Amino acid sequence: MGEGKIPRRLRSRVEGPAWAFNTAYHPLPGAFDEVMAPGGAVRPHWKGFIDGIDRLGPEELARRWDMGQRLIRDNGVTYNVYGDPAGLDRPWRLDPLPLILSAEEWAGLAKGIEQRADLLDSVLADLYGERSLVGRGVIPPSALHANPAFLRPCHGWLPAGGHWLHHYAADLVRGPDGEWRVLSDRTESPSGAGYALENRTIVSRVLSEFHRSLQVERLWPFFEGLRRSLQNLSVRHRDDPRMVLLTPGPYNATYFEHAFLARQLGVTLVQGEDLTVRDNTVYLKALTGLQQVDVIFRRTGGTWCDPLELRGDSQLGVAGLLQSARRGNVALLNAIGTGLLDGASLLGFMPALARSLRDEHLILPSVPSWWCGEPAALDYVLKNLERLVIRPAFGRRDQPVIGAALSGAQAAQMRAAIAARPWDWVGQEVRTTSTLPVWSAEGIEPRHCVLRVFAVRTEKGWQAMPGGLARLSSERDLLASRLQTGGGGSKDVWIAAPPQRLTVSAVRPQAPAVRLTRENRDLPSRVADNMFWLGRYLERCEATTRLLRAALVRIEDSLAEGDSAQALAMIRTMAALGLSVPEEDGTEPVEALADRLVAHHLASDGLGLAGCVERLLRIVVHLRDRLSNDTWRALHLLKDEIGLLAAEAGGGDVLGRLNAMVLTMQAVSGLAMESMTRGPQWLFLDSGRRVERAIAMVEMVSGALADVEGEAMVPLDLLLETWDSVMTYRSRYLSTPRLAGVLDLLLCDEANPRSLGFQLATLEGHMNRLAAMGEHSGFYKPEQKLMTVLCGTIRTTDVMVVSRFDRDGGYHDALRLLDMLRSRLWELSEQVSRTYFIHAQWRLPTAPMEELA
Repeated sequence: MGEGKIPRRLRSRVEGPAWAFNTAYHPLPGAFDEVMAPGGAVRPHWKGFIDGIDRLGPEELARRWDMGQRLIRDNGVTYNVYGDPAGLDRPWRLDPLPLILSAEEWAGLAKGIEQRADLLDSVLADLYGERSLVGRGVIPPSALHANPAFLRPCHGWLPAGGHWLHHYAADLVRGPDGEWRVLSDRTESPSGAGYALENRTIVSRVLSEFHRSLQVERLWPFFEGLRRSLQNLSVRHRDDPRMVLLTPGPYNATYFEHAFLARQLGVTLVQGEDLTVRDNTVYLKALTGLQQVDVIFRRTGGTWCDPLELRGDSQLGVAGLLQSARRGNVALLNAIGTGLLDGASLLGFMPALARSLRDEHLILPSVPSWWCGEPAALDYVLKNLERLVIRPAFGRRDQPVIGAALSGAQAAQMRAAIAARPWDWVGQEVRTTSTLPVWSAEGIEPRHCVLRVFAVRTEKGWQAMPGGLARLSSERDLLASRLQTGGGGSKDVWIAAPPQRLTVSAVRPQAPAVRLTRENRDLPSRVADNMFWLGRYLERCEATTRLLRAALVRIEDSLAEGDSAQALAMIRTMAALGLSVPEEDGTEPVEALADRLVAHHLASDGLGLAGCVERLLRIVVHLRDRLSNDTWRALHLLKDEIGLLAAEAGGGDVLGRLNAMVLTMQAVSGLAMESMTRGPQWLFLDSGRRVERAIAMVEMVSGALADVEGEAMVPLDLLLETWDSVMTYRSRYLSTPRLAGVLDLLLCDEANPRSLGFQLATLEGHMNRLAAMGEHSGFYKPEQKLMTVLCGTIRTTDVMVVSRFDRDGGYHDALRLLDMLRSRLWELSEQVSRTYFIHAQWRLPTAPMEELA
């Protein structure tokens, strides 16, 4: 087996005695250790890596892993766990030390995985076809009909491409004898391949010299094969089919992977509401109309895919999807119904299935398993419960039950549950799983692992990913952690090549000729809606931050001068300008006013700054595949800033944190202006910002002019500061602010990017561009008519007239104008939603059908 060489320049930075892996790492007794042989020697294919770690030293490794954790955080790698307090922000847990397998060992594993995937595809074809396996007694009828994943509407259907299974994964464990065995099969919608690629990206950067020196097999050819498989499944054009990845949505545990794969494979990420079925054909509800879908990379569970024929309560699927697939109008990877073999229910029958269908022996055996639906197996499991692991038979993700860890009462309850519904349970004999070193704050310690490996069907047959996803136990205890499903984190998996291997670049298949285009016509209406509201919430957060900052400065100044009445008056003024403020209860001292205001804005469920940021991030989650990594990182910095603001509350540098938040929001705006192409996505993002800024301007000026007794009572300095126009005003007038000049600058001056006039002029151009994307009738659309009225109104406004004060009516001319603008702006927002976001099926135009190639 090969032994990679690590460059000598990797020297330990630790002073004193040399650090050695052998002395720091102590394998657990009774388990096969991936690194250390029973005699204490390092296994040959690990030797080069361990020598390099010894030279690197713990301090340098810790420094590098700090960088790796920053990469995880910056890339937004998450794994959602239902009920976890971290919610959608639970960071992906990764260990810097990889699991290394020799090329010779991997070759045997790859053959076993490919054989198993092909066999399971044949089993699916038989069970949804003639059912000869049931007729010949190879599979008991009850094992099929008791399985809720056996979808009867799929019987008799031949999926596109002639195969049911195209993407497969298996969970493997290595026993004390050193042999790998299959713990469970994943045939529905295997997850983890995207996480494996992200793990490789991070670990190869942290340990770049190791990765190069060991000539680790690359993962990208696997994903190239996956993309080609999707293309080859197309029932129409194989050169440029319209492919989508169907996800249950951002609350799914592996949503990050869905967005990551969609971006890597170049397919559109969609949810069930983005698709519709007409005349047995699946369409994407895009801005320009219905676009026919050729291939669906399915990550939604089969029973949830079609509320018409499967689960009627599903809101994740598409009504009519199964019928469209049966007609051959859309291809699915994997086909609906493949969840039938997901889990462990048929593991005990796999040797007989291999002999019956292929006359072969399994290269990769299963863990000894007993399905309790058979009387003999039930009797064995009940008698040997303390020696077995009990797990659900039919693909449920419930935590396995370790028989040896049960008390007497718990064991009795478990036996009763099995006896009541024996077909729901499988017993497995898993004595222990292999261990490998994990880097932690306490040092290097052993953990148990489960290895998930993947395979994809290509035009040349099955292709196994040269690597995988190693999932770690969260504890060292043998019994409590042997079957953890990732609670302790994950590892990258390296396949080390032998030293004599020549580095030869794989020849990529000839790509079809590109059809040049500058259009993006697959933007789902839901994504456009989210982009519009992302713009609105981003602008709302910035306006709230600026108002809060101005309020705190003025309150502190008033209190410093001993003017409590002025401080209270200022909080009421800020409320009139649109800032959310706490209710006055009369019991709190005035000196605590600023602290109360900050605390009010730190409540994530309120109307303050933290609540606004929380709502912004809820929108961002739905746009994971549409935002660049830089934009994603900048947006998530806002949540960190809220945490830092909370830490500074009560005497810290609150204003400094608010300044940092403004800069972060400006950075997002700069990224949008400089990095996003001026297509529909950018148009909706910028339109949302302009609408929100225009509404905020109208509301703030209206609040400043209402119930005042003259120009002296209008907070002109505050208006200029909030709208970042102080320097512009001073450069023009060289005097103290006057109302006419401020209104002209903030309402009518289209040269001021903060003014209402600038927002309306920009929106007019955006509405014209959006209208041009659809069918052109020669008539103005409602949103264009509204913009004509709004722009005409503000361009013909006589500022000198509206700035006059009437002793009886106050600024009634200005307020009447602002009321009209407010209602028209809200009408514009509603009209944009009706035109582009709320797509009732009868309103959507259908794009012209493409001819078959």
